[in-house]
Amino acid sequence: MAEPILEVKDLVKHYPLTQGILFKKQVGAVKAVDGVSFELAKGETLGIVGESGCGKSTLAKVLMNLERATSGQVLFKGEDISKLSGAALKAVRRNIQMVFQDPYTSLNPRMTVGDIIGEPFEIHPEVAPKGDRRKAVQDLLDVVGLNPEYINRYPHQFSGGQRQRIGIARGLALKPEIIICDEPVSALDVSVQAQVINLLEQLQNDFELSYMFIAHDLSIVRHISDRVGVMYLGKMVEIGSDEEIYENATHPYTQALLSAVPVPDPAARESRDRIILTGDIPSPANPPSGCRFRTRCWKAEERCSTEIPLLAVPEVLSGAAKHQSACHFAAVREPAAV
Repeated sequence: MAEPILEVKDLVKHYPLTQGILFKKQVGAVKAVDGVSFELAKGETLGIVGESGCGKSTLAKVLMNLERATSGQVLFKGEDISKLSGAALKAVRRNIQMVFQDPYTSLNPRMTVGDIIGEPFEIHPEVAPKGDRRKAVQDLLDVVGLNPEYINRYPHQFSGGQRQRIGIARGLALKPEIIICDEPVSALDVSVQAQVINLLEQLQNDFELSYMFIAHDLSIVRHISDRVGVMYLGKMVEIGSDEEIYENATHPYTQALLSAVPVPDPAARESRDRIILTGDIPSPANPPSGCRFRTRCWKAEERCSTEIPLLAVPEVLSGAAKHQSACHFAAVREPAAV
């Protein structure tokens, strides 16, 4: 992998649980993100997958410093940005932009498209175009496949896919190096999803962007990602290249996710072995001891309740030095068709 542009080391985000009205006392914490580490290289797309509530969106907010990390480091080109504030944080945020999940609520309905896309120029005048800003906004509309003459329209005059393109144009305005995509296509129709994904891939090639792409649809993640990280209950349980994850998944949770992916071929659907997880996801305020997946895992043994598995290269994949899995009994299973 190329030199990392973003390094995340032991990142933790806990939300305190308090009791009392006048004198609030902390009685616990919701462990939304609990010791996550990974790297993102220049020009790379890292997909992050997992069930709802596993901490994906919280991770994105902490990386953007929209939420302050409880502990850990977020290094952008070697500089720890997790502790920055004020002008220093503002300067870094120019290089790390975000595309939000819901295109219907992420755009101000009282602002025109031109004002929405041009607002970053008001916040960062030092990198605003020297000439005609209106022309710069129209160029951004053209880049994302929208008519530049739409500059005076309002968000309600656009479809969901067009609104998401407007959000992408806003993210591109400051020419960032990293874009964090927080489930950017989950609210769109399937045909529109493909158009937005293709647009993101084209923009990555044109502007040398690095993506962190959060999603719950494994087929979309496989299409766009170079590497994939799987999260469960605030922790990263497996990470590797898209081929390693989809063809040689070793963590039981990853294998269960892959087995649940819909298969269009009826014969293949009937012949594959589904993994049905029992029980509910434990509360992040009171996660299981040891391995957090053990309460739903068919491989769990006594060791899993007392010893936290480290994210490391499993013995079964000793030749794949970059494929890591956090399981005491990691083993390759027949991959599901995705």
